[in-house]
Amino acid sequence: MNILKIHPLDNIIVALQNITKDTSLKIDNQTIILKSDVTAKHKFAAQDFNIGESIIMYGALMGKATRPIAQGEVITIHNVTHDAADFTTKQKVYNWSPPDLTAFKDKTFLGYHRADGQVGTMNIWLIIPLVFCENRNVTVLHDALIQELGYARANLYQNLVRNLKNNTLTNISTPTTHSDLLYPNRHFKNIDGIKVLTHQGGCGGIRQDSETLCGLLAGYVNHPNCAGATILSLGCQNAQVDIFKRELARRNPHFNKPLIMVDQQASGTEENLLQEAINETFKGLAQADNITRTPAPVAKLNIGVKCGGSDGFSGISANPAMGFTADLLCGLGGSVVLAEFPELCGQEQELLNRCVNHDIADKFAILQRTYAQRARAVGSGFDMNPSPGNIRDGLITDAMKSAGAAKKGGTSPVNDVLDYPEWVQKAGLNLLCTPGNDVECTTAMTAAYTNLIIFSTGLGTPTGNPLCPVIKVSTNTTLAQHMADIIDFNTGKIITGEKNIEEMGSDLLDYCIDVASGVAIPKAVLLEQDDFIPWKRGVSL
Repeated sequence: MNILKIHPLDNIIVALQNITKDTSLKIDNQTIILKSDVTAKHKFAAQDFNIGESIIMYGALMGKATRPIAQGEVITIHNVTHDAADFTTKQKVYNWSPPDLTAFKDKTFLGYHRADGQVGTMNIWLIIPLVFCENRNVTVLHDALIQELGYARANLYQNLVRNLKNNTLTNISTPTTHSDLLYPNRHFKNIDGIKVLTHQGGCGGIRQDSETLCGLLAGYVNHPNCAGATILSLGCQNAQVDIFKRELARRNPHFNKPLIMVDQQASGTEENLLQEAINETFKGLAQADNITRTPAPVAKLNIGVKCGGSDGFSGISANPAMGFTADLLCGLGGSVVLAEFPELCGQEQELLNRCVNHDIADKFAILQRTYAQRARAVGSGFDMNPSPGNIRDGLITDAMKSAGAAKKGGTSPVNDVLDYPEWVQKAGLNLLCTPGNDVECTTAMTAAYTNLIIFSTGLGTPTGNPLCPVIKVSTNTTLAQHMADIIDFNTGKIITGEKNIEEMGSDLLDYCIDVASGVAIPKAVLLEQDDFIPWKRGVSL
């Protein structure tokens, strides 16, 4: 199989392999002669197109022809421009039957049970500045703690530099076992890490930015994967301690994890600040170390689904497989977060129809229209979302990219719509307003309480998160082999026909359960890829 027609209504065909000009292909009882070479992941015309005619893929509008296109000609940015279907509001009742759940209904994972009913997949202590002025102090505090408590990792590349300096050639030798790769000598055996969240916010800008930041940070502190937190405040910033406490109380009025808050202007010297922070943090770590992993139902998982560095196979292999994983989890009573609103362009009506009521549908429609209007107001738009890498690998319009991206959300009803930085309060599928930007999105999904994130990529990206394990899913086997140090799960067998979407989606949920239990450790965690970028609600695609 070297070509694929995804939907019966499609008038363009996907090349699954490189195909040369003049090749004769049979599809839908017709023969198509290629007018040009077609690279794997790209598309070619199944018919002749006149200027202005609609390009259909996934059964939906992907764009318009900007010049005549002959049958068998490759589809590119030079002959097609973005176009997407409009949307109104919820138009029909949506009925859904979950997939067969037999294989998973009795499965559990080993997690950290919190007093509010949440269950974490890790037990991480956070060190957080309320304002960028404290970035240096939290870094000094973090470095002191990880060095002495057994959480410091050797820099594998220092020996390489040293050997090069001494004119000695050598290869990097990386540990291979989990015990070697994590922290075998850590003082607190039930603390999985001590992480710092530096950022550039908390003061300046507008007051709403600081209030939103406080909400985001409160989401991290109340996150099921958070063991406790140390927060440093300068004292005079916009992001006041009282605002943070208010946001934390909104999320959990009965919050009872260890929380240390120290104000530099009240403490006086930096030495006083850090001594108090270290003394109190050590006590908090000792308290948080008392919790251990115990069995929890799979329904306690809250999984974010994300894509980045997408390619022409993303909507065919990895994203549909993740969508099936999402359907399994929703059927089991768990939660799934689908975000990246610029990458839902053209898919809005389907998602509106899947909303469980008109209020939720209207909230989604308003958020999506407002987002699009803000982008246009600064001379941009969702049509400018595909990156050069996306385009190079076959995603030539935002509608095409979005149709594949939306597959991550599966087919279950939309139970809630969340504005940033709101958090998941309902089981099932939740839509969260975020940019497509990889780190801004994963940062926001974590604040919404995702305790795992599944992240598909066709080109490769090292993105991770300090609090939520990020599982990298490759769309193709070539990438899985080429960037094996960042890929955890390969769905390339869907492209080759070795496995179907349902099999891969089931295997992926099994892997998620292993990660949730601490049995499997994603590469982003092993690499300490701790990315954290708060979204300021400006225009970011």
